Amino acid sequence: MYNQYFINALNQLKEEGRYRVFSNIERLTGRHPIVYDKKREKYITIWCINDYLGMSQHPKVIAAANNANSTMGVGSGGTRNIGGTNPSIIELETELADLHNKDAALIFTSGYVSNDATVSTLAKLLPNCIMFSDQENHASIIEGIRRSNVEKFIYKHLDVNDLEEKLSSVDINIPKVILFESVYSMDGRISPIKEICDLADKYNALTYVDEVHAVGLYGKRGGGICEQLGIMDRLSIIEGTLAKGFGVVGGYIASSNLIVDTIRSYAAGFIFTTSLPPSLAAAATESVRYLKNSSTERESLHENAKKLKEKLRKENIPFIENDGHMVPVMVNDPVKSRKISEILIEDFNIFVQHINYPTVPKGTERLRVTPTPFHTEKMMDELVFALKQAFTRL
Repeated sequence: MYNQYFINALNQLKEEGRYRVFSNIERLTGRHPIVYDKKREKYITIWCINDYLGMSQHPKVIAAANNANSTMGVGSGGTRNIGGTNPSIIELETELADLHNKDAALIFTSGYVSNDATVSTLAKLLPNCIMFSDQENHASIIEGIRRSNVEKFIYKHLDVNDLEEKLSSVDINIPKVILFESVYSMDGRISPIKEICDLADKYNALTYVDEVHAVGLYGKRGGGICEQLGIMDRLSIIEGTLAKGFGVVGGYIASSNLIVDTIRSYAAGFIFTTSLPPSLAAAATESVRYLKNSSTERESLHENAKKLKEKLRKENIPFIENDGHMVPVMVNDPVKSRKISEILIEDFNIFVQHINYPTVPKGTERLRVTPTPFHTEKMMDELVFALKQAFTRL
């Protein structure tokens, strides 16, 4: 009886074109963005990876991980409350606090956990708290709000007028938190952060910004969009990841000593989870330090994103225009988006994962292309040609 429920659930995904199949690919040190497709037994070019700057393969980052492994072992030994804190994590938190010009930082096991744990804890600790969340916020922010069971307002995507209308309807003395992302990963658009901060000041609200798709990639030292705009001091809490621009794994928040200490002391997602291994913390520290002092990778990334967008425009391939580094190629059909991914990898040795519901709303299915500093102009031309062929066939 029970098996049938699971069979029905999976069949529904398959009928809707939303059933997900993982690609078995092996990344090759020193050859980014070339990977080996183990199923098809061939080398392919990957265009959808979140290791935006290739820092996971940087020699200094690898050396830091190897050194920590050889001196401290591969595991952390438990939660920080029980097993203690290894020096690598303390060093990493110091680097991240400095990166965002904040008093302190706190490391979590992933960006998802850092959002979920911090948002839900904030909501529970602030009496009668009301959350104001952008319509397109990440699932981790949504889950943190949902689990806290507090009152919430969902404002239209990037719409400060709608946000103000909702803020103005609430007593100014009631605790409020405005939650948004700096760069939205599925459309590449950038939030009007300064205007949101102005509203927070006007209506007495805390600001919580997710810089996951911006840290390492924007700003003079890789501090994200808030650093690029020169307004890091106006954000109450900055959340980020170590898994994208920095090329490792883990999530974090940076804020005042008081807020960080409170989250450290109350957030279940931090208290009851084994901490990052020393090798990963050491690798992330090296990556953060390196990108604080090198803008070459950032500049190359944005130049390549600009070039690719120009090539797509020339061939009339539809994508969402934005000021970020993402290139979301729009298909608007779940079956066709999957089919285009299949054509690209089977016929052109190009891997771009299709993005379907629930990651994006139904009817807005797409291929989220992510250029890196290591994609050559020849690779770009091959991608554009392949996309043109796939769109024509369908």
